[in-house]
Amino acid sequence: MSRLPPVLQSLKFPVIASPLFIISNPKLLIAQCKAGVVGSMPALNARPAEQLEEWLIEITEALAAHNRDHPDQPAAPFAINQIVHKSNDRLEHDMALCVKYKVPIIITSLGAREDVNAAAHSYGGIVLHDIINNKFAKKAIEKGADGLIAVAAGAGGHAGVKSPFALIQEIREWFDGPVALSGSIATGGAVLAAQAMGADFAYIGSAFIATEEARAADDYKQAVVDGTSDDIVLSNLFTGVHGNYLAPSIRKAGLDPEHLPESDPSKMNFGGGAQKAWKDIWGCGQGISAVKSVVPAAELVARLKREYLAAKLRFTA
Repeated sequence: MSRLPPVLQSLKFPVIASPLFIISNPKLLIAQCKAGVVGSMPALNARPAEQLEEWLIEITEALAAHNRDHPDQPAAPFAINQIVHKSNDRLEHDMALCVKYKVPIIITSLGAREDVNAAAHSYGGIVLHDIINNKFAKKAIEKGADGLIAVAAGAGGHAGVKSPFALIQEIREWFDGPVALSGSIATGGAVLAAQAMGADFAYIGSAFIATEEARAADDYKQAVVDGTSDDIVLSNLFTGVHGNYLAPSIRKAGLDPEHLPESDPSKMNFGGGAQKAWKDIWGCGQGISAVKSVVPAAELVARLKREYLAAKLRFTA
Protein backbone atom coordinates (compact mmCIF):
# COMPACT_ATOMS: atom_id res chain seq x y z
CA MET A 1 0.00 0.00 0.00
CA SER A 2 1.31 3.44 -0.93
CA ARG A 3 2.31 5.85 1.82
CA LEU A 4 0.81 8.68 -0.24
CA PRO A 5 -2.81 9.90 -0.18
CA PRO A 6 -4.71 8.99 -3.38
CA VAL A 7 -4.64 12.58 -4.68
CA LEU A 8 -0.83 12.46 -4.72
CA GLN A 9 -0.52 8.88 -5.96
CA SER A 10 -1.84 9.97 -9.35
CA LEU A 11 0.93 12.54 -9.84
CA LYS A 12 3.18 11.21 -12.61
CA PHE A 13 5.96 13.79 -12.20
CA PRO A 14 7.05 14.46 -8.59
CA VAL A 15 6.81 18.27 -8.56
CA ILE A 16 4.60 20.67 -6.64
CA ALA A 17 4.71 24.28 -7.79
CA SER A 18 4.87 26.52 -4.74
CA PRO A 19 2.34 29.33 -4.21
CA LEU A 20 3.92 32.67 -5.07
CA PHE A 21 2.51 35.69 -3.23
CA ILE A 22 1.09 38.23 -5.71
CA ILE A 23 2.58 36.30 -8.66
CA SER A 24 0.52 33.09 -8.80
CA ASN A 25 -2.89 33.37 -10.46
CA PRO A 26 -5.43 31.04 -12.11
CA LYS A 27 -3.69 31.31 -15.47
CA LEU A 28 -0.37 30.09 -14.08
CA LEU A 29 -1.95 27.47 -11.81
CA ILE A 30 -4.01 25.99 -14.65
CA ALA A 31 -0.95 25.86 -16.93
CA GLN A 32 1.05 24.09 -14.22
CA CYS A 33 -1.66 21.48 -13.64
CA LYS A 34 -2.13 20.85 -17.37
CA ALA A 35 1.62 20.34 -17.69
CA GLY A 36 1.51 17.64 -15.02
CA VAL A 37 2.69 19.31 -11.81
CA VAL A 38 0.60 20.40 -8.84
CA GLY A 39 -0.31 24.03 -9.48
CA SER A 40 -0.90 26.34 -6.55
CA MET A 41 -1.61 29.90 -5.47
CA PRO A 42 -2.15 31.77 -2.19
CA ALA A 43 -5.79 32.50 -1.35
CA LEU A 44 -4.65 36.03 -0.48
CA ASN A 45 -3.70 36.70 -4.10
CA ALA A 46 -7.41 37.11 -4.82
CA ARG A 47 -8.21 40.72 -3.96
CA PRO A 48 -10.85 41.63 -2.97
CA ALA A 49 -11.74 38.49 -1.05
CA GLU A 50 -14.81 37.92 -3.23
CA GLN A 51 -12.53 37.30 -6.20
CA LEU A 52 -11.39 34.00 -4.70
CA GLU A 53 -14.71 32.34 -5.53
CA GLU A 54 -14.48 33.56 -9.13
CA TRP A 55 -10.99 32.13 -9.37
CA LEU A 56 -11.96 28.78 -7.87
CA ILE A 57 -14.81 28.49 -10.38
CA GLU A 58 -12.41 29.32 -13.23
CA ILE A 59 -9.85 26.77 -12.03
CA THR A 60 -12.23 23.89 -11.40
CA GLU A 61 -14.07 24.40 -14.69
CA ALA A 62 -10.86 24.71 -16.73
CA LEU A 63 -9.31 21.57 -15.24
CA ALA A 64 -12.54 19.58 -15.59
CA ALA A 65 -12.75 20.57 -19.26
CA HIS A 66 -9.12 19.58 -19.81
CA ASN A 67 -9.73 16.19 -18.22
CA ARG A 68 -12.79 15.59 -20.41
CA ASP A 69 -10.82 16.46 -23.53
CA HIS A 70 -7.62 14.63 -22.53
CA PRO A 71 -8.62 11.52 -20.57
CA ASP A 72 -5.24 9.95 -21.31
CA GLN A 73 -3.35 12.97 -19.91
CA PRO A 74 -5.40 14.35 -17.01
CA ALA A 75 -4.32 17.49 -15.22
CA ALA A 76 -2.50 17.27 -11.91
CA PRO A 77 -4.46 18.31 -8.79
CA PHE A 78 -4.25 21.90 -7.55
CA ALA A 79 -3.53 23.48 -4.19
CA ILE A 80 -4.54 26.65 -2.38
CA ASN A 81 -2.20 28.18 0.19
CA GLN A 82 -3.64 29.53 3.43
CA ILE A 83 -1.62 31.82 5.71
CA VAL A 84 -2.52 30.60 9.20
CA HIS A 85 -1.43 33.71 11.08
CA LYS A 86 -3.35 36.12 13.29
CA SER A 87 -2.85 38.96 10.78
CA ASN A 88 -4.83 37.05 8.14
CA ASP A 89 -8.42 38.11 8.85
CA ARG A 90 -9.65 36.28 5.74
CA LEU A 91 -8.75 32.75 6.81
CA GLU A 92 -12.26 31.58 7.78
CA HIS A 93 -13.82 33.13 4.65
CA ASP A 94 -11.19 31.65 2.35
CA MET A 95 -11.29 28.19 3.94
CA ALA A 96 -15.09 28.13 3.61
CA LEU A 97 -14.68 28.61 -0.14
CA CYS A 98 -12.02 25.90 -0.31
CA VAL A 99 -14.49 23.55 1.37
CA LYS A 100 -17.30 24.63 -1.00
CA TYR A 101 -15.18 23.89 -4.09
CA LYS A 102 -13.43 20.88 -2.54
CA VAL A 103 -9.89 22.07 -3.17
CA PRO A 104 -7.82 18.85 -3.36
CA ILE A 105 -4.76 20.16 -1.50
CA ILE A 106 -4.48 22.89 1.14
CA ILE A 107 -0.99 24.24 1.83
CA THR A 108 -0.75 25.89 5.24
CA SER A 109 1.95 28.33 6.28
CA LEU A 110 2.95 30.27 9.39
CA GLY A 111 0.85 28.31 11.83
CA ALA A 112 -0.79 24.88 12.18
CA ARG A 113 -4.43 24.71 13.28
CA GLU A 114 -6.54 21.65 13.91
CA ASP A 115 -9.73 23.34 12.69
CA VAL A 116 -8.17 24.18 9.32
CA ASN A 117 -7.00 20.59 8.90
CA ALA A 118 -10.42 19.27 9.91
CA ALA A 119 -12.11 21.56 7.37
CA ALA A 120 -9.97 20.13 4.57
CA HIS A 121 -10.56 16.57 5.73
CA SER A 122 -14.34 17.13 5.83
CA TYR A 123 -14.59 16.75 2.05
CA GLY A 124 -11.60 14.48 1.46
CA GLY A 125 -8.91 17.12 0.94
CA ILE A 126 -5.40 16.87 2.33
CA VAL A 127 -3.17 19.39 4.08
CA LEU A 128 0.53 19.92 3.47
CA HIS A 129 2.16 22.19 6.03
CA ASP A 130 5.39 24.04 5.38
CA ILE A 131 8.04 23.95 8.09
CA ILE A 132 11.64 25.06 8.55
CA ASN A 133 12.73 22.62 11.25
CA ASN A 134 11.94 19.25 12.81
CA LYS A 135 10.23 20.79 15.87
CA PHE A 136 7.63 22.56 13.74
CA ALA A 137 7.24 19.42 11.61
CA LYS A 138 6.22 17.34 14.62
CA LYS A 139 3.74 20.00 15.77
CA ALA A 140 2.12 20.11 12.33
CA ILE A 141 1.58 16.36 12.18
CA GLU A 142 0.33 16.28 15.79
CA LYS A 143 -2.32 18.84 14.81
CA GLY A 144 -3.52 16.76 11.88
CA ALA A 145 -1.55 17.79 8.79
CA ASP A 146 -1.23 14.98 6.25
CA GLY A 147 2.20 15.88 4.94
CA LEU A 148 5.09 18.30 5.19
CA ILE A 149 6.87 20.79 2.99
CA ALA A 150 10.44 21.00 4.22
CA VAL A 151 11.62 24.53 3.49
CA ALA A 152 15.40 24.29 3.51
CA ALA A 153 18.18 26.80 2.96
CA GLY A 154 18.08 28.68 -0.33
CA ALA A 155 14.31 28.69 -0.77
CA GLY A 156 12.65 31.84 -2.10
CA GLY A 157 10.51 34.04 0.10
CA HIS A 158 10.20 32.94 3.71
CA ALA A 159 13.01 30.41 4.00
CA GLY A 160 14.68 28.10 6.44
CA VAL A 161 18.39 27.91 7.14
CA LYS A 162 18.77 24.14 7.52
CA SER A 163 20.65 22.02 5.03
CA PRO A 164 18.15 19.89 3.07
CA PHE A 165 20.23 16.82 3.95
CA ALA A 166 19.85 17.47 7.68
CA LEU A 167 16.21 18.51 7.54
CA ILE A 168 14.96 15.54 5.48
CA GLN A 169 17.08 13.11 7.50
CA GLU A 170 15.56 14.31 10.79
CA ILE A 171 11.99 14.21 9.47
CA ARG A 172 12.38 10.72 7.99
CA GLU A 173 13.52 9.34 11.36
CA TRP A 174 9.90 9.49 12.54
CA PHE A 175 7.58 10.45 9.65
CA ASP A 176 6.74 8.14 6.75
CA GLY A 177 4.08 10.32 5.09
CA PRO A 178 4.33 12.69 2.12
CA VAL A 179 7.21 15.15 2.18
CA ALA A 180 8.07 17.81 -0.39
CA LEU A 181 11.46 19.53 -0.35
CA SER A 182 11.91 23.23 -1.05
CA GLY A 183 15.14 25.12 -1.57
CA SER A 184 17.01 26.04 -4.77
CA ILE A 185 15.35 23.36 -6.93
CA ALA A 186 15.23 24.54 -10.54
CA THR A 187 16.47 21.56 -12.58
CA GLY A 188 15.29 18.02 -13.22
CA GLY A 189 18.48 16.73 -11.65
CA ALA A 190 17.63 18.55 -8.44
CA VAL A 191 14.16 16.96 -8.48
CA LEU A 192 15.79 13.52 -8.60
CA ALA A 193 18.22 14.53 -5.84
CA ALA A 194 15.31 15.53 -3.60
CA GLN A 195 13.88 12.03 -4.03
CA ALA A 196 17.26 10.42 -3.47
CA MET A 197 17.61 12.03 -0.05
CA GLY A 198 14.14 10.92 1.05
CA ALA A 199 11.59 13.47 -0.16
CA ASP A 200 8.62 12.37 -2.26
CA PHE A 201 8.32 15.62 -4.20
CA ALA A 202 10.30 18.68 -5.20
CA TYR A 203 8.67 22.00 -4.35
CA ILE A 204 9.57 24.59 -6.98
CA GLY A 205 8.75 28.29 -6.89
CA SER A 206 11.31 30.79 -8.16
CA ALA A 207 11.73 29.23 -11.61
CA PHE A 208 8.01 29.82 -12.24
CA ILE A 209 8.41 33.57 -11.69
CA ALA A 210 10.07 33.75 -15.11
CA THR A 211 7.12 32.26 -16.98
CA GLU A 212 4.76 33.99 -19.36
CA GLU A 213 1.71 33.24 -17.22
CA ALA A 214 3.18 34.56 -13.96
CA ARG A 215 1.76 37.82 -12.65
CA ALA A 216 5.17 39.43 -12.09
CA ALA A 217 6.56 42.64 -13.54
CA ASP A 218 8.75 42.23 -16.60
CA ASP A 219 11.81 43.59 -14.79
CA TYR A 220 11.20 41.08 -11.96
CA LYS A 221 11.15 38.21 -14.47
CA GLN A 222 14.29 39.54 -16.16
CA ALA A 223 16.07 39.82 -12.82
CA VAL A 224 15.39 36.12 -12.25
CA VAL A 225 16.78 35.30 -15.70
CA ASP A 226 19.87 37.46 -15.13
CA GLY A 227 20.47 36.47 -11.51
CA THR A 228 22.50 33.85 -9.69
CA SER A 229 22.75 32.77 -6.06
CA ASP A 230 25.08 35.74 -5.48
CA ASP A 231 22.09 38.05 -6.03
CA ILE A 232 20.00 36.52 -3.22
CA VAL A 233 19.87 38.23 0.18
CA LEU A 234 18.47 36.67 3.39
CA SER A 235 16.75 39.25 5.63
CA ASN A 236 13.88 39.58 8.12
CA LEU A 237 13.52 43.33 7.54
CA PHE A 238 10.52 43.24 5.25
CA THR A 239 8.02 41.00 7.09
CA GLY A 240 9.62 40.12 10.43
CA VAL A 241 10.45 36.61 9.23
CA HIS A 242 13.68 35.74 7.43
CA GLY A 243 13.26 35.40 3.70
CA ASN A 244 15.34 35.39 0.52
CA TYR A 245 15.09 38.36 -1.83
CA LEU A 246 16.67 39.66 -5.03
CA ALA A 247 19.36 42.25 -4.33
CA PRO A 248 18.46 44.44 -7.35
CA SER A 249 14.99 45.08 -5.93
CA ILE A 250 16.47 46.04 -2.56
CA ARG A 251 18.81 48.53 -4.22
CA LYS A 252 15.91 49.90 -6.28
CA ALA A 253 14.09 50.57 -3.00
CA GLY A 254 17.03 52.72 -1.86
CA LEU A 255 18.53 50.19 0.56
CA ASP A 256 21.96 48.58 0.75
CA PRO A 257 21.44 44.79 0.49
CA GLU A 258 24.73 44.19 2.28
CA HIS A 259 23.80 46.30 5.32
CA LEU A 260 20.14 45.69 6.13
CA PRO A 261 18.90 46.26 9.69
CA GLU A 262 17.09 43.57 11.65
CA SER A 263 13.31 43.75 12.03
CA ASP A 264 11.17 43.18 15.12
CA PRO A 265 9.61 39.69 14.68
CA SER A 266 6.69 40.68 16.93
CA LYS A 267 5.49 43.09 14.24
CA MET A 268 4.95 40.41 11.61
CA ASN A 269 2.21 41.12 9.10
CA PHE A 270 1.05 38.73 6.39
CA GLY A 271 -2.26 40.32 5.53
CA GLY A 272 -2.80 43.25 3.17
CA GLY A 273 0.02 45.21 4.75
CA ALA A 274 2.56 42.77 3.35
CA GLN A 275 1.46 43.40 -0.22
CA LYS A 276 3.73 46.37 -0.83
CA ALA A 277 6.80 44.62 0.59
CA TRP A 278 6.45 41.66 -1.79
CA LYS A 279 5.53 43.87 -4.73
CA ASP A 280 8.57 46.12 -4.35
CA ILE A 281 11.03 43.70 -2.70
CA TRP A 282 11.18 40.60 -4.86
CA GLY A 283 11.27 37.21 -3.18
CA CYS A 284 13.50 34.66 -4.89
CA GLY A 285 15.50 31.52 -4.18
CA GLN A 286 19.12 30.62 -4.84
CA GLY A 287 18.55 28.18 -7.72
CA ILE A 288 17.83 30.77 -10.41
CA SER A 289 21.03 30.37 -12.41
CA ALA A 290 19.22 27.49 -14.15
CA VAL A 291 16.63 29.94 -15.51
CA LYS A 292 17.86 31.28 -18.86
CA SER A 293 14.77 32.93 -20.36
CA VAL A 294 11.11 33.74 -19.80
CA VAL A 295 9.09 30.80 -21.17
CA PRO A 296 5.56 29.37 -20.94
CA ALA A 297 5.03 27.30 -17.79
CA ALA A 298 4.51 24.18 -19.93
CA GLU A 299 7.94 24.69 -21.48
CA LEU A 300 9.58 25.00 -18.07
CA VAL A 301 7.93 21.77 -16.91
CA ALA A 302 8.96 20.01 -20.13
CA ARG A 303 12.59 21.02 -19.48
CA LEU A 304 12.41 19.71 -15.92
CA LYS A 305 11.00 16.40 -17.16
CA ARG A 306 13.76 16.02 -19.78
CA GLU A 307 16.47 16.77 -17.23
CA TYR A 308 14.88 14.43 -14.69
CA LEU A 309 14.85 11.51 -17.13
CA ALA A 310 18.40 12.27 -18.23
CA ALA A 311 19.58 12.29 -14.61
CA LYS A 312 17.85 8.96 -13.93
CA LEU A 313 19.55 7.45 -16.99
CA ARG A 314 22.98 8.56 -15.75
CA PHE A 315 22.50 6.66 -12.52
CA THR A 316 20.94 3.55 -14.01
CA ALA A 317 23.18 3.10 -17.04
